[in-house]
Amino acid sequence: MEEKDTWNLKDIFDTQESFENCKKHLEQTLEQIQKYQGKLKDSSQNLYECYELYEKALEDCEKLYAYGMLNYHLNMANQDAMKLFKEVEKLDATMASKTAFIVPEITKIEEETLKSFLQDRKLIRYQRILQDILEEKKHILSETEEQLLAKYSEIFASPKNTYDILTNTEFEFGELTDENGQKVKLTYGTYSKFLKSKNERVRKQAFDLMVGKYSEFENTITELYLTRVKERTFTSQLRHYASSLESAVQKEGSSLQVYEKLVEVVNQNLQANHRFMKLKKKMLHLETMHWYDMYQNPFETEEDKISFEEAKNEVLEALQVLGDVYTTKLKEGFENRWIDVWEKPNKRSGAYNMGVYGVHPYVLLNFIGTKNDVSTIAHELGHSMHSYYADSAQNIMDSNYTIMMAEVASTVNEILLADYQIKKETNCEKKAELLYELLETIRGTLFVQTMFAEFEKTVHEAIEKGEMLSSEDLNQLYYGLTQKYFGEAVTFDENLKYGWLRIPHFYRCFYVYQYATGICSAIAIASKILKRQNGFVETYLEMLKKGCSRKSIDLLKMVGVDLETNAPYEEAIQFYQNKMEELEKLLE
Repeated sequence: MEEKDTWNLKDIFDTQESFENCKKHLEQTLEQIQKYQGKLKDSSQNLYECYELYEKALEDCEKLYAYGMLNYHLNMANQDAMKLFKEVEKLDATMASKTAFIVPEITKIEEETLKSFLQDRKLIRYQRILQDILEEKKHILSETEEQLLAKYSEIFASPKNTYDILTNTEFEFGELTDENGQKVKLTYGTYSKFLKSKNERVRKQAFDLMVGKYSEFENTITELYLTRVKERTFTSQLRHYASSLESAVQKEGSSLQVYEKLVEVVNQNLQANHRFMKLKKKMLHLETMHWYDMYQNPFETEEDKISFEEAKNEVLEALQVLGDVYTTKLKEGFENRWIDVWEKPNKRSGAYNMGVYGVHPYVLLNFIGTKNDVSTIAHELGHSMHSYYADSAQNIMDSNYTIMMAEVASTVNEILLADYQIKKETNCEKKAELLYELLETIRGTLFVQTMFAEFEKTVHEAIEKGEMLSSEDLNQLYYGLTQKYFGEAVTFDENLKYGWLRIPHFYRCFYVYQYATGICSAIAIASKILKRQNGFVETYLEMLKKGCSRKSIDLLKMVGVDLETNAPYEEAIQFYQNKMEELEKLLE
């Protein structure tokens, strides 16, 4: 790869000495914080000074952790990079352990005393976090228990880390014979490309090879996943939550009502997805449509060969609707090595954004030149700009927006890109291709992620009731859900039951539902942006600047989205159906 297409990690630490100095500074700051143990109740000044130090420690820790993780993800087979990541993971755990006394100690301060402390103007900077502590008081444990949980955090992360290492560095999927009769190695990056092949034999080979490799390890992966679920269940019970789901939604500034409303309304409208499956089968001219057939676009006349430069320019043009300030900052990211672009051996699969407070965001891609890659760039840069706006306007504690909010900013960009591409296209066949891709995005984000959310909810509830689950129990649960969500137009092969084994987000419990709430919120927001509602873009960007200074569901109300009602889900499903009708009319 050319240097310009790789991360410049020197923006975090330009030398090894800088890294070591930051470590020392963090250790010194943590020692200073320890001096306030047992003294927070004495005065508002003590509380302020402790939090001032804690803020500095967080900034150091985020840089150290990011530096270790980003280096590691460039080559997960590199032993030095792995050691570095383990080192920063340990530092992160040490940070959590040495500051674990703060929150329990604050909960012991008399409520009236703490309220009087909040009259101190210096503490306005930390008002949100102190008020959250008051609200969450019943879920905060003793100092000893909090320190113990903090020390075990590295161990609790083990199932996810083991799964990542196993699937990213140990798995070899073998070779398939492509459309030209050539033997080609299957990788995560090429998998989606082969599933879009016009040749059924190639599609089936790719699917069988990928799912087959995961199924070889179904018992190992089942044990890893159920261990993760049991840890979340145990920790949630220890913290006096009614369930692990309640713990997760409150942490995200969401609510049980949001989760339940999403699953309920989508289940009430599954016929919309069944309708698209019937339309898909008709457009693909298939008598029998298997799961591996579903990813091809019937209007795609040639294989995507989009250069990164073309993708970059298209994203910049599509997002111009968000204003010059927004797109100028995007250009800065492209030109100053915020992005690691290309797929390579042992690099972490997929894509993500990582904001680094006081530096800038970093984006990981595995670009192979497809339309989906262009959408991924827009998506991840939505996260990046959210990080940029929040970091610029808030302290580190209030800048770290929740996952629920993150998936809004990223998906708004995807919708804006799709709208731009469809409107500028004059060729009917190409326009149909783009409309189909947009429908696929909604299918994959709203319906598939809600299906995953229902899977997670069912598994966690079973574990909380003390039920014993086997790999086959999980296989059959997943298989049954795919049948319910996708309907009779699809032929469900037996090996489809292994699909859940491939979902890394299950290790971040109750994460995936936020993709679905994200696209529902994004459709509502993007629709208003595209209608050029006076002052709405400014309101939207103002929401991004808030970081996590307010609860997620309250932030979304700033832009007219209430996720505790049916409205955003029904609006998104109606949007889905409208786009189907638009495609059908175009075909006529």
